Amino acid sequence: MGTVALWRGVEEVGDDYVVGRHVYANLYGVKEEVLSNEELVREIAVEAAREARMTIVDVRSWSFGGRKGGVSVIVLVNESHIAIHTWVEYRYATVDIYTCGEQSDPWRAFEVVVKRMKPLRTKVGYADRSSNTI
Repeated sequence: MGTVALWRGVEEVGDDYVVGRHVYANLYGVKEEVLSNEELVREIAVEAAREARMTIVDVRSWSFGGRKGGVSVIVLVNESHIAIHTWVEYRYATVDIYTCGEQSDPWRAFEVVVKRMKPLRTKVGYADRSSNTI
């Protein structure tokens, strides 16, 4: 019952709603020197946020050593986030770009990531996370 009431409430709001766009992807066949370079992956994520007109709040990154080493980078933005996680051994990375509002463009951010990381193949998903989507 709570869900029905929530959706009814959203419908009554009319044009006043949250715009949420979520682009997520798997990148295959990325060069190991890209996947293992924390500073480079961090630079790519920050450039993607800027190119997509996102307002950067904070950037965090860390590396994982060992047999299945890799890098994780999270860019917190006013509009939500960009996250990139890499697995060097598998030449694989995942990308998560979520934005709220109409100003930022998650597809532009994704284009920057692909251009800079140069995967051999990608698998991309998209979800409309807007509050008026039923």
